[in-house]
Amino acid sequence: MSGSASGSRKLALWAAELAAEKMAEDLTLLEIGRVSIIADYFLIATGATRIRVQTIGDHLIERIKRAGFTLQRMEGYREGWWIILDFGDLVVHLLQPEAREFYNLERLWSRAPLVNL
Repeated sequence: MSGSASGSRKLALWAAELAAEKMAEDLTLLEIGRVSIIADYFLIATGATRIRVQTIGDHLIERIKRAGFTLQRMEGYREGWWIILDFGDLVVHLLQPEAREFYNLERLWSRAPLVNL
């Protein structure tokens, strides 16, 4: 993790706001850093279609990069089924409804505390 705990929390909460601006649904923020070293936070959100998932991703990438954060890795953009945006302290999972139901990341990471949005 590269930033401070409060800094990564602010980034995660801001990312949730940005996703909501582009009609992301069912936003869930997990404090994954309490149970794993992968990141401090996982933001999980649903987009109704491939284009919606990509639009949410584009908005997050543009705004977060403009604020000076680095997108370290991105997976799944072309397919738009499940896009992963890795900003280091924050990993964003953008999924179509069927992918979200199938992978059920909240169950997989159920030991991580849920952050109220």
